[in-house]
Amino acid sequence: MKLLLLSLNPGALRSFLDPASSAAALRIAFICDAQVAYADAPFVQAERRAIEVLGHELVDITARHTTPSDFESMLDGVDAVYVAGGSTFALLESLRVTGNDEVLVSRVRDGLPYIGLSAGAIIAGPDIAPASLMDDPADGPSLTEFTGLGLMDRTVIPHADGMLAPYPPALIAETVAKYGSTHQLLLLRDDQALLIEGDREMMIDSAPAAGESAES
Repeated sequence: MKLLLLSLNPGALRSFLDPASSAAALRIAFICDAQVAYADAPFVQAERRAIEVLGHELVDITARHTTPSDFESMLDGVDAVYVAGGSTFALLESLRVTGNDEVLVSRVRDGLPYIGLSAGAIIAGPDIAPASLMDDPADGPSLTEFTGLGLMDRTVIPHADGMLAPYPPALIAETVAKYGSTHQLLLLRDDQALLIEGDREMMIDSAPAAGESAES
């Protein structure tokens, strides 16, 4: 497997995608279910722009409105999948109710590169319950349990430096206090990313995009 898990800043994207592209443009599936309620928010446009400025083509997918067979076909036609940030619980619910979670896991385990930012990084782990203080579980009302995709053995807690207004240091500390003894957590700052290649994991730098602030 090859995964890049981001908190906020997209700096690590170029080096992750370039080896696969051989300087050619890639087709990247952009799963946007976490952002449906925030379609006009600046952070949504910033995520898209971070990929587009690298010269790659985005293939938009709303998993909730896509059958597993169509989802499979769409993933067959791309070079990587990007799971965008937003509501963690809405995202997991959209994948779960359609069965597209199983399709996604299968394809990633078979070698499709996975990029997840914030919510997209959280669902890659074993359990999204630790995100309950950062996002609202009511966004995924049909979820009866919070098992994630299980692509890694820890739950990412993004924005762990407390620099974003919705996620102040006190909220991060409360999350760790509540879930740290029962869950394996990985605290990820906005200028960091976790790179997973097979059995190898490493924390790498992920700077803001040139000319943009971390909150854009």
